[in-house]
Amino acid sequence: MGKRTRSQRKGSSPRYRVSSHRFPGANRLPSVKDEVVEVVDLVHSPIHTAPLAKLKSKDGKETFVAATDGMSVGQQVAVGENITLKPGNITTLKNIPEGTLVNNIELKPGDGGKIARSAGNSALVETHLEGKVRIKLPSGKSKDLRSSCRATIGVLAGHGRSEMPLRTAGAAHYRAKAKGKAYPTVSGVKMNPVDHPHGGGEGKTSGGRSPVSPWGQSAKGLKTRRPKRSDKLIITRRKKRK
Repeated sequence: MGKRTRSQRKGSSPRYRVSSHRFPGANRLPSVKDEVVEVVDLVHSPIHTAPLAKLKSKDGKETFVAATDGMSVGQQVAVGENITLKPGNITTLKNIPEGTLVNNIELKPGDGGKIARSAGNSALVETHLEGKVRIKLPSGKSKDLRSSCRATIGVLAGHGRSEMPLRTAGAAHYRAKAKGKAYPTVSGVKMNPVDHPHGGGEGKTSGGRSPVSPWGQSAKGLKTRRPKRSDKLIITRRKKRK
């Protein structure tokens, strides 16, 4: 029996287990309609890059959404169809004019938001079509989404977060630990031949072969990505780097 892959080890080993009790909640658009909710708190979540805003509706129900840049405690957030284009407000794509920056966009109506959710990210409303709206994603792709999908007006908070240095190895460890990732990781050229195809030899020699994974799969140029169901919505692919 061969060595278990990292994804297999994640299922049982506490090394890759995420401490879910540390997370305040899931980033999901509120299910209310035509209502004004209040931002009662801005909280930090170790697993999210952007801060989370705690929204409280009239019936007392609380939900968490990724905070939009400029959002503050006590702010009133409108959720529904007839709203003003104010950062933080939530409405359907058909009500958002072309050229508006949006975030936390639903891929399907009612899924709570799936696109443009990391710190400092936003997508652009390009054009309105019959029953659909074309969105330009942060990656440069363009997708046609149903006009009944909801989105948040504005750019997500937390931009510049990636520019801040970690300073210590402990900070890098805890950031990876919060997301269930291993840190630090050992490169293959520093291992023994029994542990990795690039192991052994003198110094950093890699055995004279192209980069491969610990199990011999090509790590350079081989396409391993499985097509997503949402790929059929892509109109324009991202531009290739020169």
